[in-house]
Amino acid sequence: MTRLAPLIDDYCESLLLVEGKSKATVKGYRSDLVLLAAQVESTNEFTLGALRHWLADAVAEGKSRATLARRTAAVKSFSSWLVKKGELDKDVAARLVTPKAGRHLPTVLSETQAGELVGNASSGSEIEFLRDSAMLELMYAAGIRIGELVGLDVGAVDVDKRTAKVTGKGDKQRVVPFGEAAGDALRQWLAVRGQLAATGESALFVGVRGKRIDPRQVRRVVEKAATVTGARGLTPHGLRHTAATHLLEGGADLRIVQELLGHSSLQTTQIYTHVSADRLKAAFDQAHPRA
Repeated sequence: MTRLAPLIDDYCESLLLVEGKSKATVKGYRSDLVLLAAQVESTNEFTLGALRHWLADAVAEGKSRATLARRTAAVKSFSSWLVKKGELDKDVAARLVTPKAGRHLPTVLSETQAGELVGNASSGSEIEFLRDSAMLELMYAAGIRIGELVGLDVGAVDVDKRTAKVTGKGDKQRVVPFGEAAGDALRQWLAVRGQLAATGESALFVGVRGKRIDPRQVRRVVEKAATVTGARGLTPHGLRHTAATHLLEGGADLRIVQELLGHSSLQTTQIYTHVSADRLKAAFDQAHPRA
């Protein structure tokens, strides 16, 4: 019999260092497994019945289907790892059925709304306006995550070639293109960045103290611009959804969009085809005389 707590620590370290999982994924799995360890304290208690009981409690607490799916994935992965390490004789979680997470279609802006949003940064000063405009343009142009935007260094962006090297989930790097509008906005920001950036700071986007900008600040920039243009409640991830949807509606191949967004699975990218289909149906219902 081995206590689960130290095994969870070793497992999470393996996820991060050996399997290259993102810090966010490891954090989520750890939080789930810590909750499990409060009920299932040792490998001797790690049985299929105990795991089902733990998931049933989550259902009774009203946890979302997405949370249930993540918890199931976490415990199945942990169970497989315990077998490999010789802590379990058999993979008892292999028989757990993963609940299907509900599919919530994201809200996306129209092309007109998106154009208005990226052109209407609501900033406190001229230099912040140039920075915020560049961030909005780049997020919409390249469909990058907020963490990828914040993590960009000056050297990762080639304004002349209009490409940026971003580091995504699992520290995987990819090169994403962006258009003329984003390129022009970046040139204007880079021309004044030195007035705000601290000496030796490598970050492309910096805050008022001259250091790498905080993700919370980026969220506020998006939310303010969205409010001004009547798209209240839009998040940076919503802007990413919008970029992906507009690419597909413009005729981009699904696998190209998958590569651009940094999705490991094509299934993740396919949600945008459903978004586009819904938008097409809405337009039909509104415009066709026999809808």
